[in-house]
Amino acid sequence: MLEWLLLPYAEEFALFNLLNYITFRTGGALMTALLIAMIGGAPFIRWLKKKQREGQPIREDGPERHIIEKAGTPTMGGFLILVGIVIGTLLWGDLSNQYLWVVLFVTTGYGAIGFVDDFRKVTQKSTAGLSGRMKLLLQFVIGGIAIWWMTSLLAQAPDVPEGYATSVAVPFFKDVLIPLGPFFLIFGTLVIAFSSNAVNLTDGLDGLAIVPVMIAAASFGFIAYIVGNFVFADYLQLNFTPGTGELAVFCGALLGASLGFLWYNAPPAMVFMGDTGSLSLGGAIGAIAVAVKHEVVLAIIGGLFVLEAVSVMVQIASFKMFGKRVFKMAPIHHHFEKMGWQEPTIVVRFWIIAVILALIGLSTLKLR
Repeated sequence: MLEWLLLPYAEEFALFNLLNYITFRTGGALMTALLIAMIGGAPFIRWLKKKQREGQPIREDGPERHIIEKAGTPTMGGFLILVGIVIGTLLWGDLSNQYLWVVLFVTTGYGAIGFVDDFRKVTQKSTAGLSGRMKLLLQFVIGGIAIWWMTSLLAQAPDVPEGYATSVAVPFFKDVLIPLGPFFLIFGTLVIAFSSNAVNLTDGLDGLAIVPVMIAAASFGFIAYIVGNFVFADYLQLNFTPGTGELAVFCGALLGASLGFLWYNAPPAMVFMGDTGSLSLGGAIGAIAVAVKHEVVLAIIGGLFVLEAVSVMVQIASFKMFGKRVFKMAPIHHHFEKMGWQEPTIVVRFWIIAVILALIGLSTLKLR
């Protein structure tokens, strides 16, 4: 928005020329979202505490200490992150870029699903919320629309090879593309939905999910900037994906809003992001990965989320088939709690794993 409003006056005020640079606007989005989350956090949490007398319902089958230590903590703090992301993106982004609107559509749509889920849990004083089938159905509908939108944009873009929009790039190989054709709609939708639910499963300890989300956002902001720039993409032998560079601004807003939220979510958490935050943030990262054609790299950079989700699937499959549990409790961070690890130890070690995986994922940009 600022680009539209101020660039026409760049001849009179040379400082406005900075708005031509994605890097400058990314920094502006980051700082704007950070200030919104930091300044708005305290009054928002006080308001949530008035509305949620008993806080987020705690699973009775979860770790025993959660019932004592986390009872009364309000949820739906993800709404604060969403506000920061939306305002930061709209203020500093190029609003003529449709990729911004697609990712905002997924983020707010998944956020709305999470909001309804959180609202039901709080008002009904239950951990049930929306049924799993209903959440998945809504996620698939929103994700399907987003994938159709993005593939249409890329297919119509100039200088893009035929079939690239519906192909999957293989990391470490510069010319390997797997054409999926019409099946890409299903694949892309699953990527977004899986990413969303994987982040949701990771969000079980104070600060555990938000920092890996920030790491993934920073990584994909860098990737978006590179693949959206023809010179950089050509130098690194990456597939040029026109228009996606603007998603770096969105990633900046996501990073800033998450950083501001972490101030209040750091152990011991004053507020939980809830499904409002986890579903929307995971969906956003998944949508960006599809937009920049780095879906496989998402599995590396977001490997921590994959590990959490797979641990749940393995636990369920093992119990149904053999009547035995592989882990003491799933997702896997609860397994380590049951083993006696302290919460800060688990959280910090998982952060370290997220950083290592992000570095491996980013290495795919050069190692090919």
